[in-house]
Amino acid sequence: MFTHPQLDPIAIHIGNFGIHWYGLMYLAGFMAFLTLGKWRAAHQIWRGWSVEMVDDALFFGALGVIFGGRLGYVVFYQASYFIEHPLEIFYVWQGGMSFHGGFLGVLVAMVFFGRKYHKSWLGIMDFVAPLVPIGLGAGRMGNFINGELWGRATNAHWGMIFPRVDNTPRHPSQLYEFGLEGVLLFLILWTYSSKPRETGTVSAIFLIGYGSFRFLAEFTREPDANLGILSLGMSMGQWLSLPMIVVGLAMYFYHQHKAQPLKPF
Repeated sequence: MFTHPQLDPIAIHIGNFGIHWYGLMYLAGFMAFLTLGKWRAAHQIWRGWSVEMVDDALFFGALGVIFGGRLGYVVFYQASYFIEHPLEIFYVWQGGMSFHGGFLGVLVAMVFFGRKYHKSWLGIMDFVAPLVPIGLGAGRMGNFINGELWGRATNAHWGMIFPRVDNTPRHPSQLYEFGLEGVLLFLILWTYSSKPRETGTVSAIFLIGYGSFRFLAEFTREPDANLGILSLGMSMGQWLSLPMIVVGLAMYFYHQHKAQPLKPF
């Protein structure tokens, strides 16, 4: 049995100003995107991508993550509250982001990126997909440091007590998601995309992988208090992940059937 270390959410104190761990995790994810993206841009498979384009992809993607993530949280998890307190939608410093909303935001942002550089939208997503999991993993580590999004009660010997919640041993579900959505998904996508693939299949693997890993991890994660368990015994996270799996499978088999060579540009 373990106890959560209860780290200070603020990593660096500078007078009355503080730099939060969660912000540093976002920064780490963005830096990983740039570093790996520029390495990929220099690879023959991804000819047609430049360093400047990777910088721009991050800029567009970051906007999609921030705006989409916030709106997704408002719509998917706290709609009734924000209907009564609409101005608080803009209080992003109070927390509240949704991966699925951020994901949709990135999809929209990449449409505008594609128009700017006259690139195939699916080709862009195939380039971007393997760069995302490290940021997802960093975000889950930020959740763990903050002691938020804790797991369900468990009798497992690796259960962890989160003192800010209660004295009940719980699954460290943030670490499960770090390992699945961050490390394992990155390894799968990076390996799969290291060779030319049919356009759209890398994106499909991302959808299948993330959707499946998130669906499984949700069985150990405490449901949002205001929502609880929804129909068919599933959480909101699971209901939002199911369409990703279905669409990913459909995309994969469709593009495999078409058997078109990878066209990253």
